[in-house]
Amino acid sequence: MFEKILIANRGEIAVRIIRSARKMGIKTVAVYSEADTNSLHVQEADEAVYIGPSPSSESYLRIDRVIKAAQKTGAQAIHPGYGFLSENSEFAKAVHDEGLVFIGPTHDAIRFMGDKIKAKKIANRAGVNIIPGHKDAVRDYATAKKIAAKVGYPIMIKAAAGGGGKGMRIIRNDEQLKDGLRAAANEAKSSFSDDRVFIEKYIENPRHIEIQILADRYGNVVALGERECSIQRRHQKVIEEAPSPFLDDKTRKTVFKQSIALAKEVGYISAGTIEYVVDEKKNFYFLEMNTRLQVEHRVTELITGIDIVEQMIRIAAGEKLPFAQKDIAFNGWAMEARVYAEDPTRGFLPSTGRITRFIEPENVPGLIVDTGIYEGGEVSMFYDPMVAKVCTYGDTRTRAIEDMNAALGAFVIRGISHNISFLEAIINHPRFVAGNLTTGFIEEEYPKGFSGAELSSELNRVFIASSVFMHLRYLEREREISGQLPGRRPVIGSRWVVRVGKDEYPVSVTARAQGYDIGVNNEIVSVRSSWELGRRLFQGVVGGRQVHVKVRRLAEGYHMLYSGADVRVIVRTPSVSELAIHVPDSSEASQSKQLIAPITGRVVAFRVKKGDVVKQGQELVIIEAMKMENIITADNDVTIKKIHAKPGEGITAGQAVIDFE
Repeated sequence: MFEKILIANRGEIAVRIIRSARKMGIKTVAVYSEADTNSLHVQEADEAVYIGPSPSSESYLRIDRVIKAAQKTGAQAIHPGYGFLSENSEFAKAVHDEGLVFIGPTHDAIRFMGDKIKAKKIANRAGVNIIPGHKDAVRDYATAKKIAAKVGYPIMIKAAAGGGGKGMRIIRNDEQLKDGLRAAANEAKSSFSDDRVFIEKYIENPRHIEIQILADRYGNVVALGERECSIQRRHQKVIEEAPSPFLDDKTRKTVFKQSIALAKEVGYISAGTIEYVVDEKKNFYFLEMNTRLQVEHRVTELITGIDIVEQMIRIAAGEKLPFAQKDIAFNGWAMEARVYAEDPTRGFLPSTGRITRFIEPENVPGLIVDTGIYEGGEVSMFYDPMVAKVCTYGDTRTRAIEDMNAALGAFVIRGISHNISFLEAIINHPRFVAGNLTTGFIEEEYPKGFSGAELSSELNRVFIASSVFMHLRYLEREREISGQLPGRRPVIGSRWVVRVGKDEYPVSVTARAQGYDIGVNNEIVSVRSSWELGRRLFQGVVGGRQVHVKVRRLAEGYHMLYSGADVRVIVRTPSVSELAIHVPDSSEASQSKQLIAPITGRVVAFRVKKGDVVKQGQELVIIEAMKMENIITADNDVTIKKIHAKPGEGITAGQAVIDFE
C-alpha cells in the first residue's frame, strides 16, 4: 500500500479523497493555486505545494508542476479526482512514465473512451445497445442531411471530444440542420480544440441513468448499481439518486451485464461510470463512459456500503477486488443535491465572494455534506461554482426526500448567493416526488426560470406560524426592558394580521406550552419551538411537521426562506394593518439609474454604447466568471448615459458598470 499520495485537485473532492486516505493510514499532499492558499483542502492535507497563479491553466492544468510536486514530496501515486486533468490521457501517461502510479484507469482506456466516436465503436463490439446514428465524424451539410433522413428527426449533433453539454444541438428539421452543424462544430473547437461532431437519434423524454463499475487489474469487474441523474440544467446534473425509481430488476440486470462487458472490452481498471439514455419504454442506449470518479459517487456508497475512493486506491496499489458481484447488496435509498454559488432568481448568475456564515445541517440521520468551503473562506471566480454536495439516506425514497428537505432547510450560507431554494423547490415538486423524471424536467417545470416556489396554503401556514412565534417572542423581550415610560410597554394581544408577500391573513393566537395555537382561515395551526432570539434558523414543529425556516429580521418584518419559497412576512396589529395601506411600500423603490455588476469577473463585451435606447430584455454586457459567460439584460426600457469599463477589464460585484439617463 502507498505511504503517501498526491491529490491533483481542489475543493470538496480533494477533501473527500484526503479523508479516505487518512482512514487508510496514507499521508496526503495537496496542491494549490494562489487563489486557494487558505482553502480547506490545503488545511486538511499533511503537506501542501504551491503550483502557480489562480487561473487553472497556470496551476491545476499544468502537468509538469503537478508531477514535480509529487516527486518533491515523495508521493508514490496521484489521485486526479474529477475535472481538471482527471480524464487527460497525456497526464495519466506522464505520471506512469515518471515512475509514479496513476490512481485511475490506463491512459489508453482514457484515450479510447474519451473520444465519443471511438467509444461507440468499442461499445458496439462489446454488445452494448447503441443509439441509432452515424458512428463517424460528419464534416459537411450534405452528408449530415443524408444521415438525418436515414435516422429520422429529431437528431442530436454532438462533439466527438465533448462533455458538459458543449458542442451539442438538438435538430428537428432540415432548416435547423445547417446552422446547428456549424454552431456545434465551432463550439466544439473552442471548447476542446477538436471540431469533429457526429449525429445520433435524439431520444424524446429521456432519462439519464448511469452504472458505477469497479475493475481490478486481474480481470474482475463488478457493477455497484445505477444512479438516476435526470434532473439537469443545461446538461449539468443538479440532483442524483440511487437506485433509479424507474428501472425494474430485469432491465437492471441487463444494463449491468452490458456495462461489465464494455469495461472488459476496453481493459478497464479502477472506478468508472457508463452513462445511458433511457426512453419511456425502458430501452437503454450507451451515451458515454466517464473514466474517473463521479461527483455523485456518494449515493452509490450509501446504498452499497463500499468506499469507492478507497477501492480506487487499493486497485492502483495492485490489490484484487475483495468482493464479487454476488456479494454486493443494495440497501435503502440515497439522494444527492449539488449546492452551487449561483443565484437562481437572476438567471443562475454565478456568485463569488467571502462566506460570512456557513452552518452545515445537523441531526439528520445518514447525512453526508462534502464541501471545500468554510466560514470565512472564499468562493473564487476562477473555478467551478460548486459549494457543497448534500447527501441523504433512508430506508425508502420518501424518507430520503424528507431528510433532504430537512438538510437543505437547515443549511445556512451567507455572503454569497446560492441555489438551495431552487433545490428545495425541486425535491418538493409533486412530479419529482412521484418519480416522473426526464432530462427536460427543469426546462419543462421552470420555462421562465426560477423566481421562488409558488406559495401554497401549506407554505403560508408555515410562514404565518413561525413569524407569529418569533414576533411574539421579540415583544415578550421588549416588555421586560426596564426604564420604559408608563403605558409604553408593548401590548401582546391575541389578534394580529400577518402579511405574506402581498396577501394578508387575520389570525388569532392562544398561548400554549412551548408555543401557540394560531387560528387562520377557519383552522387551528399549532406551532411549537425552542427557537431563541436572534437565531437565523427557525426550527420547530408546525401543524405536526418538523420545519426549518431561514429568517432574517428586517426593519419591519422578516425575510423568510422555506421549501424553495422566498418571501417578506410582516406581523402587525389590526389597527396598524389598516393604517399601513396608506404607506408606500419600501420594496417598490424607484428604479436604479445604474447597472451594478452582480458578479465579480471579466468584461467580455458590451452590447450597447453611449446614447443607445434600450428595450427591456435587451442584452447590455457579457461578463465571464467561473468559466461561464453570463449575459446581463435590461430590466426596463432605458437610455445609455455612460459606460464605466472596457472589454477585457476585470470588475467586482457591486461596481457600477453602466449609467442610465
